[in-house]
Amino acid sequence: MAYALLAAGLWLRLTRGDTIAQSGRIGRAGLLIALVLHGAGLYETALAQGTLFIGWASALSAAVWLGLVVYWLESLVVRIDGLQLLLLPAATAVTLLAALFPQGVVVVHGDNVWLRAHLIIALSAYGLITIAALQASLMALLDRRLHRPQEDMSQRTIVGRVLDAQPPLLEQERLLFRLIWVGFVVLTLAVFSGSYTSMMLTGKVLPFDHKTVFTLLSWLTFGILLLGRHIWGWRGRVALRWTLTGFALLILAYTGSRFVLEVILHRS
Repeated sequence: MAYALLAAGLWLRLTRGDTIAQSGRIGRAGLLIALVLHGAGLYETALAQGTLFIGWASALSAAVWLGLVVYWLESLVVRIDGLQLLLLPAATAVTLLAALFPQGVVVVHGDNVWLRAHLIIALSAYGLITIAALQASLMALLDRRLHRPQEDMSQRTIVGRVLDAQPPLLEQERLLFRLIWVGFVVLTLAVFSGSYTSMMLTGKVLPFDHKTVFTLLSWLTFGILLLGRHIWGWRGRVALRWTLTGFALLILAYTGSRFVLEVILHRS
């Protein structure tokens, strides 16, 4: 409800023809309250019973929560308030999904400190890359507007006002690659911590399953993107396509497969 109220306030301002000014203390405080409520809900779902319980919807919710924490910290130093127009509805949707689909499993060896550390690192990577994907989607709209001036989305349209509220495209691109770099580093730590934890608990370095395959494919995609950026200067639409592809693979690594098992096949 907190996310929905914050989102409704921003979108109502757009429908009245107002612009989205830089968030002040009240706006940041409102988002912080929503994040605290969201974090408390995640704790009650996953850890409050003394076990480690996780499902596809709660994992997606946790990833978006961590991404929003990163956004909130970033917003203290960079003017990226227009991103809330996408982030707040997304947060509303994932928290609603977590309430509607509470299915999940109690994780075996959930009391193992290394496994818990690995899950925190992995969810942090998911959160960072989720925000990067939303950023890339927004940049794709901005890029289309620049390359199709005949389809001018002026101040008279809500879409035009949403785009006008965003930072310049070059600044957004710098933010995107900063998020990708950090996300890639954290994802690399998730791969190594997962390997170590798997070796400790099962004797296998990496289990050959869908989660491992899709995670490694996502890691490889972002690695190629960063290499292409460094060597060939990849940017614009090429960078956006690689970012969204890597995000899709990462979502399939856990959330997508758990959705199929728990919702469609009704298996844990």
